[in-house]
Amino acid sequence: MHHTRIPRAEPGDNIGFNVRGVAKTDIRRGDVCGHVDNPPTVARELIGQIIVIYHPTAIAAGYTPVMHFHTGQMAVRFVELIRKFDPRTGQVVEEKPSFLKTGDAALVRLEPLRPISIETYSEFPEIGRFAIRDMGTTIAAGIVKEITKKGLQ
Repeated sequence: MHHTRIPRAEPGDNIGFNVRGVAKTDIRRGDVCGHVDNPPTVARELIGQIIVIYHPTAIAAGYTPVMHFHTGQMAVRFVELIRKFDPRTGQVVEEKPSFLKTGDAALVRLEPLRPISIETYSEFPEIGRFAIRDMGTTIAAGIVKEITKKGLQ
């Protein structure tokens, strides 16, 4: 049903639309549109809850892999490892750990190299999830707990 007008789109529909004044070259993968009254959040720093699926050595502050979020990708820097907890019980194992290894669950502060459009998992689960990849391997998976710095500047 390409190029067919429909009166409305329902959840799960895959649609295309045009916006006057916005060229195809102005839109990139990972961009999000929203209502004027409730625009999408642009994050410069966030706190994520992750589970390390596989890493050959250890993850420390300063590590810069690629974050895959909804349809976008962006290099992201691990600014701080806030706390490590038991993935089964949720009990805090260590505050401010020096590194994370395979199997660890943690709360981490992440800083994308450029601002990204993402939301907290509690408010908008569909665009509040992410994966951390490096060297062609999925390193970790997580959810956005809090957006600490917002805006484009």
